[in-house]
This record gives sequence, structure tokens and C-alpha cells, in this order.
Amino acid sequence: MADRGASALSLPKDRPVRPDPVLALNGMGSFDWDLDAGLFHLDAQAFEVLDLPPEEYDGRLETLNALRVPPPEAARLDATVARAIKDGSDHYSAYFRIRCRDGTMRWTHTRGRLRRDDSGRPHRVVGILRDATEELADSTARSLRSAQDEAFRQQTGVVQVISAALAHARSVQDVIDVLKDTHGVRHLGATSLVMGLVEAGRIRLVAEGPAGSFVPGTLVTRIDEPYPMSEVVRTLSPRFIESPEEFAAHYPILWPHLTGLRITSAAYLPLIAQARPIGAMGLLYDDRRGFSAEERAVLVALGSSIAQSLMRAMLFEQEKDLAQGLQQAMLPRSIPSVRGADVAVRYRSAALGRDIGGDWYDLIPLPGDTPSGAGRVGAVIGDVQGHDTHAAAVMGQLRIVLRAYATEGHAPATVMARASVFLHELDTDRFATCLYAETDLTTGVVQMVRAGHIDPLLRQGDGRCARVTVEGGLPLGLSAEFGQLEYPVATLELDPGSTLLLCTDGLVELPGTDLDDGMSGLARLVCEGPAEVEALADRLIQAAEERGGEDDVALLLLRRRAPGAARPGRRLRQHVAVGDPEALAQARHLIRAAVRAWGVRAPADEIELVADELITNALLHTGGSAIVTVRVLEGSERRLRIEVEDCSSALPRRRDAGESGVFGRGLLLVERLADAWGVQARGSGKAVWCEFRLS
Repeated sequence: MADRGASALSLPKDRPVRPDPVLALNGMGSFDWDLDAGLFHLDAQAFEVLDLPPEEYDGRLETLNALRVPPPEAARLDATVARAIKDGSDHYSAYFRIRCRDGTMRWTHTRGRLRRDDSGRPHRVVGILRDATEELADSTARSLRSAQDEAFRQQTGVVQVISAALAHARSVQDVIDVLKDTHGVRHLGATSLVMGLVEAGRIRLVAEGPAGSFVPGTLVTRIDEPYPMSEVVRTLSPRFIESPEEFAAHYPILWPHLTGLRITSAAYLPLIAQARPIGAMGLLYDDRRGFSAEERAVLVALGSSIAQSLMRAMLFEQEKDLAQGLQQAMLPRSIPSVRGADVAVRYRSAALGRDIGGDWYDLIPLPGDTPSGAGRVGAVIGDVQGHDTHAAAVMGQLRIVLRAYATEGHAPATVMARASVFLHELDTDRFATCLYAETDLTTGVVQMVRAGHIDPLLRQGDGRCARVTVEGGLPLGLSAEFGQLEYPVATLELDPGSTLLLCTDGLVELPGTDLDDGMSGLARLVCEGPAEVEALADRLIQAAEERGGEDDVALLLLRRRAPGAARPGRRLRQHVAVGDPEALAQARHLIRAAVRAWGVRAPADEIELVADELITNALLHTGGSAIVTVRVLEGSERRLRIEVEDCSSALPRRRDAGESGVFGRGLLLVERLADAWGVQARGSGKAVWCEFRLS
């Protein structure tokens, strides 16, 4: 049988392998491996030996290995063939195991003969395959198999331990750290490690150890220089140096710098990923000479694993840099200083690090600042569905249109509705949650609308913190799609020293936890945190870092200043129904009584007259009820402010009544008697206000 098998391998160079009936009768199959084309042809008996259905095989060795040959066996076979090619041999022989269709393991024997062209380069391998299970059934074979199994387990264990550690590496430095610790190079028995990465046609040294083993002039080397790492990158083949004499003979420039390390042998491996060299690694030993076939196979397999980990780490770092750059470009470059408030913003990318989130924040100075107080600002927090570049692009566009609608002076509900229509017309499958809070820092009045987002938190000046329940609408994009563009407006008063917290759900949500529990925990954290907004923002982000999580975090803190800022004094608020003369008269009486009770030294008659005109205009021209608010504002300049809210978005305009006209003098009186007046959008309506300076 052996003679017949040997004769089957002694074929003319130009004769392809054909099925041999004698081989088939002896249970042998044949193969023809075209190295140039990468095709591995099998005859019918070979399919039987390998327990492989022909219809499942595409002629590629990679497919055969994936279907039948376990990775450790495939690595050992590759090393056997590579050694025959390197040594100039024209044949090889090996036992290996395959996994049958029923999951059992079977021993198989192969013999191959290499065909070389005129230059000596191998281009074809022909050979035989046979079932060797019975052959290895006797005691001698079992001993051999046991020894091989133990060697395989040791080899596989080394690769598995290091590969398992490399699986968690997310940066090039992580890979280097894994190789340097006790589970890496020392586990392989190496004395020293060097590693370089290919960059722009050169090799840049990224790791060497232990300390003191650095060779001058090798930090950056050319690929064509006479160094072992350069050689393995050029040839894409490992280089095993088995003695000091061999090292000195082949690398005379490098060897003198290594004599102090007492190196006796070395293994240099090309790091190949995606069919191209990305670097090289060298392992130097001081206690061995030469490498067995098993050791070479282990190191080759290890080099492949390290290369894949390095490629993943390099791609991870590139994607992370891209994500951070794009995210920062989409977020506001700076937050404007706000008169009358302290603001802090923070953004934290997800724990995975490379995903681009759709979370964003913004602070928008609004038109209509009062001449004697602080300004009006719009605070925005939002989250576009998804974690990719498309989500970031949608986020950037949505942030811009929200800012545009707000600065045009639209009411908060209108801003949200128009942003939803914009997102729906953007022809994207993404939706977004958002919370928009418009704050008048003079009065402390905050109007909020919520589109599927989590509620804000309010921390009082005394440290108490609670969730602010805001009746919300559908997320942006969805509300336009379903025709439900109504966004209820919630109003609260932000007292001096109080802080409003807007955040995305990454700050409160964790898998397996309830949102209400997360909000309660966040409220406790805010309550226990510092009052200063920058320090509080740092504390919240630190807590998010400690907790982890796979979602981005964006937050915005707005604290109304207490020292030197306008703060509300006493306040009167009265509802006036349409068609109710008694309610109008009662409002006049209450305003007059309040002004006198507060000890305001100002013309009470003029204040009452202006308030009456504003209330009458609201009732007369809107057809609805009105809410009148009178308050004293104390700060650098004490003022009395009157606000009349109605449900109409139509702006009042002053008209010329003429000498005999009955109507048209209301706003003229307001302008002449009050020190300042104006109009603010409020929800679906507006508020007309005026102020009197007090002595």
C-alpha cells in the first residue's frame, strides 16, 4: 500500500492528479493543490475520507478547514507545509484530526509532494489522504497520539490564554500591555519583546522590553534595512534564529547591541491582517537554541492572533477619533455667557467609545431682553435615535433648526412642532426626543415643552431636588408623521439660587433598571452634590463614568444667580374670565390693594390704569380669558412688573386713534405711563408686560 501511494505521488510535472482506482480500493483519496490559484481539488475518495459532501465544498482550502479541520490542527498542518517549503524539501507527511459530520473526531494521514517551477518556487502540491484511525489504534500509536494531544493542548492553551486577553484590547497600548504581562511574553518563556508598526513605508517601534534593551537607531527603520523585523515585513514569512552565531552572521548591525542580553535564539513574526503587513514582532530568548515544529506552529498562530487584535485596536482608535471629532463638531463650540445665570454643560461618549451618539445640548440667547434685567435663554437637550454617523448628522441639522426657530421668537410649543415637521420632511427613518425650556431670567418664569424626552430636575436653593413632571408630546418626527403636533406647555418659577437640570437618558438608565428608580437616584445625587454648577456637572459625569453604561450622556445645568441678580419679591396672580365684568373689577381692586400693601411709592392710579388697559385689550381682542400677574422685582434696580397672558399668538400693535377715535389709545397710554413694555411668546399665546421703576 505504501509503495502504491508513493508511486501515486511520482507524477510528471504537467500531469494533473486523476482518481486512481487502486488508491480508492485501499481507502485512499488524492488531492491537487494549485498554490497560485488557491484551489484545493479533491477526488471522490478524498471526499469520503474527509466525510465531506461535494456540494458543500467550493474548492477553497479555507472552506475545507472551516468545515472539517479544527484550528489547532490546521495551524500545525500549515506549519508543516511551510517548513517543507522553507527547507527546500519536495515532500511532507503529517497526521491530523478532522471533525466528522456527526461531531466525532477521526485521525487522518496525508502525504504531499511539492512541485516547483524553474526558479525553485513551489506552485503545486499533489498528495494523498487516508483514514488513519485504525492505524493509530495500537498501544504505540496511542502513546504517540497521547503525546501529540498533550503537545496540542499546551500549544492551544498558550494561544487561547493570550488570545482571550487580547480580545479585550481596545487600543494598541492594550495589546502591548497584554503581551508584556505574565500571561503574555513570559508565558512563552521569552526574555524580551520588540514590536513595530508599518507606517508610510517605515517601521516605527511601539514596544520594547525589558527596560534597557532599546537599540539606538531602531525607533524608526526602513523596510529595506538589514533588520529582522524589516525582513519579515518584506517577505511576509517568519524568521526563526536558532543560535547566537546565526544572529551575528545574518544581522551584524543589530547583534552587537544585544550581546548584553545574552540572547541565544529569537523568533520574528510578521503581523499580517487583511492580507497586508501591519507590523512585526520579535521574541528574544536567553535559555534555548532552536524551535521545534510545535513551537513554530504556536508562534505562527500567535502572530496571526496578535495581528488581528492590533488591526481591531487600530481601527477602534481611528473610529474613536472620528467619532469624537464629529461629535464635537456637531455640538456647540462654546456656550455663551448668560447675564443672570450660571451654566454648565457636559458630554460623555458611550462606554464602547467609538460609537457616534445623537445626544446634544444647546443654549440659545433669545430676543426680547428686558432693558433693566437679565435676558431670556432657551435651553435644549435632545437625543436622536441611533449611534452612528447618520444619527450625528441628523442631530447637527436638528440643533440648527431648533436654534433658528427659537431665535425667530416662536413660542416653545411652536418651536417643537416646527422641528418635528422638519425632521419628518428630512426623509430619514430616525426620530428624536427633545426637551426645550425657555427661561426669563428677569422673572424666573420657565416654560417647557417635552417631546418624548425624560423630565427635568429642579434643585431648590436650599438643596432640595425633585423631578419636574412635564406633560409631553410624541418624539420629533413621529408627531408630524401621525399629525399630533400639540405640545403642552408647563410653567414653573426658577427662584434665585435654584438650578434646572436637563439631561439625556444615559445619565439615569441602565439595563434591567426602572426609569423612575433612575430618576430618584439622580435626584438624590443632585441633592447631595455641590451647589456650584461646574462642580455639580463634574460630579454627575463622574458618577456616570463609575456606573458605566453603553449610552451617551449629555447634560445642561442652568442656575439662576442670587447675588446681585433680579429676584422676585411679592407677587399677585389673578385669572380674569371673558364676559365677566366682576372679575375685571376685582382684578383692578386687587392690584390697587396689593400696590398699597407692598408699600410701593409709585403712582398707584397710573399702575391701575395701565393694568386695566392690558387686561381689557386681552379680553377684547382675543375672545378668551386672561391671566394677570403683578410682582415686585428687587435687584440693582427695584421694579414693579405687570404681565397679562392670553391664548392668542397675534401681536398687539399701536394704532393712531385720531382726534375723535374711541379705540386705539390703549397701547399709547401704556407706552407713555410705563417705563418699559414688550411682548413675549408663551406657549400657544403671548404675554404683554410692562414695568415701573420704583424709588
